[in-house]
Amino acid sequence: MTLQTSILSLIWLVVFGCSVGQQTLTNSDRIVFLGDSITELGMKPSGYVTLIEDSLQQKFGSKTPEIIGAGVSGNKVPDLQGRLERDVLSKKPTIVIVYIGINDVWHFVTPGRTGTPRDDYQNGLEDIIARIQGIGARVILCTPSVIGEKFDGTNPQDKMLDDYSEISRNVAKKTGSVVCDLRKDFVGYLRTHNPENKEKEVLTVDGVHLNDQGNRFVASEILKTLTQ
Repeated sequence: MTLQTSILSLIWLVVFGCSVGQQTLTNSDRIVFLGDSITELGMKPSGYVTLIEDSLQQKFGSKTPEIIGAGVSGNKVPDLQGRLERDVLSKKPTIVIVYIGINDVWHFVTPGRTGTPRDDYQNGLEDIIARIQGIGARVILCTPSVIGEKFDGTNPQDKMLDDYSEISRNVAKKTGSVVCDLRKDFVGYLRTHNPENKEKEVLTVDGVHLNDQGNRFVASEILKTLTQ
């Protein structure tokens, strides 16, 4: 058994082992992963989207749900609004997983970039979800994860990232979407697994983009949410 197979088997056991007959995915589902560079990189062989697809193939065999990647580097909520028809709605998905928010915050302090004001972030998310739900698809909205991995709240963008994560939670509740609270999940994991209070290299390579462990972690958390 390869390391990759072992990882997928572990994810499978964690997510599906106690939920036979309860998970709501079917082999006719078409799942679009919508986001920024984290999702774009997630389509690579060791990326979180690929890990999810491989895990679902273990469950469903040859008739696995269809997986479509729609991540674009540098994207923020307004960018998702602009390309939603082309990259998501035209694919006729049954489930859309929206993982966005890092750049909306990060670009406030990134030279040559512009962050997304809170009202635009909230209204944009509500617009995206309404349009997805308008074609009959379900939405899973992920809160933004981390910009720096220090567990004690001393990463420079922590406060704003917490605020935007709360906006995402409230939007999910208001729109009847399912929330995958990656912000909460990451903070909890780092509190336990980052005793040196490192800025990166626990779940990320640079404080933002996922390393192998980060991809496995996100895959596991999203799979749990998919089967609620």
